[in-house]
Amino acid sequence: MLDPRPILYTLGALICMLAAGMILPLLVDVIAGNKDWEIFMLAMFLTLTIGGMLMLANQGTGDNLNLRQAFLLTSLTWAVLPAFAALPLAFSELNLSYTDAYFEAMSGLTTTGSTVISGLDNAPPGLLLWRALLQWFGGIGIIVMAVAVLPMLQVGGMQVFKAESFDTVEKILPRAGQISLSISGLYVAFTALCMLFYMIAGMSMFDALAHSMTTIATGGFSTSDGSIGHFDSFAIDMVTILFMIVGSIPFVLFLQILRGKPLAIWRDEQVRAFSKLTLFLCFSVTLWLVIWKDFSPEEAFRYGAFNIISILTGTGFASTDYSQWGGFSATLFFFVMFIGGCAGSTSCGIKIFRFQVLFKSMQSWVNHIVRPNGMFVPTYNKRPITHDVRSSVMAFMSLFFATFIVLALGVASTGVDWITAFSSAGTALANVGPGLGEQVGPAGNFSGLNDSAKWMMSFGMLIGRLELFSVLVLFSPTFWRG
Repeated sequence: MLDPRPILYTLGALICMLAAGMILPLLVDVIAGNKDWEIFMLAMFLTLTIGGMLMLANQGTGDNLNLRQAFLLTSLTWAVLPAFAALPLAFSELNLSYTDAYFEAMSGLTTTGSTVISGLDNAPPGLLLWRALLQWFGGIGIIVMAVAVLPMLQVGGMQVFKAESFDTVEKILPRAGQISLSISGLYVAFTALCMLFYMIAGMSMFDALAHSMTTIATGGFSTSDGSIGHFDSFAIDMVTILFMIVGSIPFVLFLQILRGKPLAIWRDEQVRAFSKLTLFLCFSVTLWLVIWKDFSPEEAFRYGAFNIISILTGTGFASTDYSQWGGFSATLFFFVMFIGGCAGSTSCGIKIFRFQVLFKSMQSWVNHIVRPNGMFVPTYNKRPITHDVRSSVMAFMSLFFATFIVLALGVASTGVDWITAFSSAGTALANVGPGLGEQVGPAGNFSGLNDSAKWMMSFGMLIGRLELFSVLVLFSPTFWRG
């Protein structure tokens, strides 16, 4: 029988931490003289009360989780926290329905970046900061989950990143705590550095703070409906590109650099592949804009590189309406959104390493067909790729695209056109942000979708962020039978 008490205790602690995060936007609204500070006060009190009750009711139940408890806690955390994070949005002067507020909060915590809010330029500063904080919290949570939890749960080939000195699922929470301490400082430092660069490039302190949080989290929420394009600054675009890439690189590699291994990043196969792919895409889009769209080389690089990197990393910022570039760009951006950055970063999507495992496995199989008596063992970072890793990756990718088709058909059944349905499903499952077309493209938002589509997309964001198996395993009767 599954014991829910350790799960509820940990969930209560996380809810209390979310409540504490409401203090900052509350203070910002007080300073700005905005009455929404009262909403934050009530939401914080309600959230803290429920979180505290869960902790007190389950105190002393232990902090060690078995495999089933870890799966359930992971899914519950990312499903329940948006329900509380939505409260300030639902009762604010924006007059959002709870469906819209939950969609926005889920988009924030999963660092997706899709929004239903119009008029961001005139929105209360506390709410703008709250949206940025949600993505910032989600970013650090994703890193810890990807480094400490998913490898232990052997989700989608993530076991390839399992630390050799840490093999037992029962130690997930202590391990997560250790990793949090070391990575959080680095995460804060990168955020502060990004904020400083933004201010030097011309942003106000408030805009720099909000955008630094959403950039390093590769989230994409902005303080303006025009996103980064609102600032119309080459310097700001370049700062954004730099830190979108930083957020898409495994943070444990940055820690290794700080510990005296300066070549750790370049020695990692995943980072090398990500770097080569980024350069290739930037060069291709820039060249295409110069030849076919009559852009100057500087404009082509500025707008082409920015937007393709934003989509590749799953950040979702936009510096211009790239949907107006024609069918080629729309098709390219649609496929690129599924790739994502590196595992162990704040980036999203399928992840580079899974494509590497897939291609290496295919190469090994082709070599075996040509030379049946030969021994061909695919390797990753100079280590053999085991059969369970290969099977797990292939199962993940098959399930990913099957889920994408089902989700797209579900969104299409609500009455939207096929471009909107497929790009909405893709951007939700890959946690990218903007879709394609006039309605949900970089110049629009998701407010025009009906409530059914928004709930389906919220579920898509959840399972996409948690690597599918972490959530879908809960629908198996075998899981509940133990």
